[in-house]
Amino acid sequence: MRPLYHPDSKAISLAGVLYALGDPVRLEIVRRLAEQPELPCAAFDCAVPRSTMSHHFRVLREAGVLYCRKEGTQHLNSLRRRELDELFPGLLDVVLRSMQPPSQSASLNAVPSLQTQRP
Repeated sequence: MRPLYHPDSKAISLAGVLYALGDPVRLEIVRRLAEQPELPCAAFDCAVPRSTMSHHFRVLREAGVLYCRKEGTQHLNSLRRRELDELFPGLLDVVLRSMQPPSQSASLNAVPSLQTQRP
């Protein structure tokens, strides 16, 4: 089996990280990994096919957002938090704070938006 590609921290770019964080499924993966330091791929129960989940993990790994190590038959994933915080201070904190739990999102949708009235 070939080794998984993980970019050196010097090769991690802001554009690559932002691209990787630009998908709701990948954002959910990052949120879960921020809450629990290491999770196997099977712990993520998203409503997408396994092949799609593999693609999302690959995009995050190749962008330098997460680290994946193989243990037995499982791939264990963790955020590369320290490297990302050194390269882009506060980026993950801002991204994670901006993510609202589903219960809050639903309640916010019920509140009518304030619109500017035109004369």
